[in-house]
Amino acid sequence: MSLSRRSFLLGTGLVALNLSGCGDSGEAESSQELTFWYWEGALSAAVVKDVSAKFADRARISTSLVGGDFAQRLSTSLRAGEAVPDISGVKGEDMAFFQTQADYFLDLNTLGAEDIAGTFVAAKFAQATTDDGRQIGLPIDLGPTALFLREDLWRKAGLSVEISEVSEKMADWDGWFDTAHELKSRLPGTFAIRNSNDVFGVALAQQTKTFVDRTGAFVGDQDEVRSAWEKAVQAIVDGLQAGIYDDTAFGTALTSGTLTGHLGPAWNGLDIASAAPSTSGRWRVAACPGGPGNIGGSYLAIPARSRDPETAFAYIAELLSAANEARAFTDSSVFPAVTAAYDLPALTEGQKFFGGQSTIEVFGPAAEQLPIVYESPLNAAALTSYYSELANIEGGKAPAQAWKDAVEAGRRTVEAGQ
Repeated sequence: MSLSRRSFLLGTGLVALNLSGCGDSGEAESSQELTFWYWEGALSAAVVKDVSAKFADRARISTSLVGGDFAQRLSTSLRAGEAVPDISGVKGEDMAFFQTQADYFLDLNTLGAEDIAGTFVAAKFAQATTDDGRQIGLPIDLGPTALFLREDLWRKAGLSVEISEVSEKMADWDGWFDTAHELKSRLPGTFAIRNSNDVFGVALAQQTKTFVDRTGAFVGDQDEVRSAWEKAVQAIVDGLQAGIYDDTAFGTALTSGTLTGHLGPAWNGLDIASAAPSTSGRWRVAACPGGPGNIGGSYLAIPARSRDPETAFAYIAELLSAANEARAFTDSSVFPAVTAAYDLPALTEGQKFFGGQSTIEVFGPAAEQLPIVYESPLNAAALTSYYSELANIEGGKAPAQAWKDAVEAGRRTVEAGQ
């Protein structure tokens, strides 16, 4: 997997940080302690510090940054019923699994989640809703997808860089492929995207179902997955993707101009800026071809063993206020799941790395138009089969055989996991 905000910030162990003494709330500190687990980069440390101080009269918030396999650590604690946190983060990729363990969490609707549901991006909120209507998490962030483009290289190729024109031209995937071919022919030796996995992942995120449907049936051979697969294969066959999977090579390609663009979620903007800081000011963001999709984003949840559910809920609701979500974006590039934050200066002001562009004008509408996607706990395991076969195509394997093998392997994975 490529460099991401989460991968390069992730800690390597469990570090307990007692935040109750941080800040001056001007009020007496409560003797009650509430424990809060999350991982480095999930939230703004400054926001956590300030909100914890604000709640000092109700509870002493003891915050732990958990490194390694967060889901495994949390799941083990919940099953054992020991050292269970009063509040916990849940990574987006693990939410489908924890929905199958919903009894270990409180239904946040009983604490007021229904009253604030409309403040969140609807599609992201829905992914923490169980089939029987229980809400086991409130969204922290998300990753609406978009097209990142090198403005200077596109100008050199004689292409328009007016965002409205780019977004209109590439409203569908055919437009993206046409442009990718133009870039390749006018700038020999360059590629429009990092690798075929990016094409597959972004196109797949635009679908309402992927490898497993709500009945538990394997559907990885149906049109939704097949259409995303064919786009990824076309990028390989047409020589539009660079086949870059290494972080260092990615940074080199960005810096040198070998890559003229990138398709990915909002938080990839930080990846690009971190990997190629010398390209600051040369990038722009346009709407994603084929429509919006979401990749990434996490949640805050309250385990059923929480010692003070009402205070815990008030605490996470405050962490996720529009103002604090905007601060988190500024501090940690955490893209808000609360839509009111999109109107605040932290998001509306131009971003230096993107040439002064206010990228929320692209990401905001994309977030609010996201499709509601069904996520099965088995999706991630099935996905690896398709990625493996795309790599095999890059190595010379016939696409038809690769598709057949990907489907068969995905089916076996799903059936074995049921």
